[in-house]
Amino acid sequence: MKVLFLVQKEQRAILDRLYDGIASACECDIRWLTGDEQDNLRKYFRDHVKVEEYDRILFFLRFKKEIRQVNFIRTLPNLVILEHDAYQNYIPCKYTGKFSEHYRKLPWARVITSGAVVTRRLRDEGFDAVFIPKGYDEALLRNEQHPRDIELAFVGSLRSVAYSGRKAMLDSIAAVENLLVTRTKSGDEYRQTLSRIRFFASADVGMGEYMIKNFEAMACGCVLFAFDQGEEENRALGFVDLHNIVLYRDLPEFRAKLQQLREQPELVETISRNGQALAEQHFTFGALGRDIVEAMRPPLRPCKGAGWWERLRNAAGL
Repeated sequence: MKVLFLVQKEQRAILDRLYDGIASACECDIRWLTGDEQDNLRKYFRDHVKVEEYDRILFFLRFKKEIRQVNFIRTLPNLVILEHDAYQNYIPCKYTGKFSEHYRKLPWARVITSGAVVTRRLRDEGFDAVFIPKGYDEALLRNEQHPRDIELAFVGSLRSVAYSGRKAMLDSIAAVENLLVTRTKSGDEYRQTLSRIRFFASADVGMGEYMIKNFEAMACGCVLFAFDQGEEENRALGFVDLHNIVLYRDLPEFRAKLQQLREQPELVETISRNGQALAEQHFTFGALGRDIVEAMRPPLRPCKGAGWWERLRNAAGL
């Protein structure tokens, strides 16, 4: 299977290992598109792409740029969209319902999303949706076996509006517990910091799925305290409370379980060990990249009648 893989050149998250995992499992032509190139996909394809050479065209681009160009995107055959932000379709934000609206215009495209519940809800709406979770860069992150001299911490961003629930929860924890909230540089500093944290306080409040931070913390041996996204999501990921993760729904439950673990160091070690093993076995970017390729292989939904692609491209002046 030959895949044209279009990704963002400027991106906050470092996802190179995920891309390597995809490239290792297929014949992959990866292109890193600048913001300007993403703004004018019609021109980029006209100047640089022969679509008939590819069995799949995989998008992992800025959603806000995609939705402005749906009339052109509709002309692309064999389209698969990888989307890590589709949870915003179902939470109060500027993109509420926008993902469904966009995919309704591309009913033959396959959408690979990172939340089990999000994927099920998209399927219920009639879309060809596949669940593959977020994960972590196994070449960058690992448990360095440092002394866990930071008891309770969160490492990451709180600035986005989408993180307002996260910030509120962490603020409430910090008001009653000695919680370190910090940011680090990507790479060595981030890995070393995670390897010093005993309890990582994750707070993906209102998001409906688990963000990358959770898998990164588990891989580095932290005991992950995660805001509970519900049975369906946990079952899909293999998350078991007080076995490989610590789940909580509010501040009192967080504090009660934190106190329990302070009194049971052997349970702390068990959860840390099991969580790290789960991450290493199922959530490496290399493994997830290969899963993405397998999700692309089955036939896509048929498009509108014979000659649909030629008519669309002719109408678009291509």
